[in-house]
Amino acid sequence: MARMTQEEHYMREAIRLAKKASALKEVPIGCVIVHDGKIIGRGYNRRIIDKNVLAHAEIAAMRKACRVLGDWRLEGCTMYVTLEPCPMCAGAIVQARIPKVVIGCMNPKAGCAGSVLDMFHEDGFNHQVETEVGLMGDVCSQMLKDFFKELREEGKRKKKEEKAREAGGSEESGAGVSGHHDPDDSVHKSENGN
Repeated sequence: MARMTQEEHYMREAIRLAKKASALKEVPIGCVIVHDGKIIGRGYNRRIIDKNVLAHAEIAAMRKACRVLGDWRLEGCTMYVTLEPCPMCAGAIVQARIPKVVIGCMNPKAGCAGSVLDMFHEDGFNHQVETEVGLMGDVCSQMLKDFFKELREEGKRKKKEEKAREAGGSEESGAGVSGHHDPDDSVHKSENGN
């Protein structure tokens, strides 16, 4: 087996954090920020848990990295993130002067490192961000696909349960409050073989 590169090690840590988000039923996005070969900021999506639109993985990681460095500028840092940053996060990355962002997979519906917009290479900004795309991209992409597939399946299950409750409610209206079957009911008899 090939030895893991340093970059893969950092992205694997971002993936581990994304899995923490997924366990909380949050979109699985994880992020780490590295300075001088050391992880100084970690974050994962917590929008639902924190009830906060700003609780994205990248913002959480930048907050922590800024505290560690004692500065709002994150010059000399590299960010590793499992999904291409949204407009808010891309803007914050540019503002923080992060020189390089390594992205696991692209986000064709909301990404701002080249998918929908490219805020990292906007000539009008005073800071440009070097990007590397696709590091462990298959793993990052599959994690998101699995998450959204499970979310859709859960939604279908809930709709089915709701329909069953509604149907059961109308049937139960003739069967009494408890919803138990009458022992003389033909359905009950057929289930017991009587």
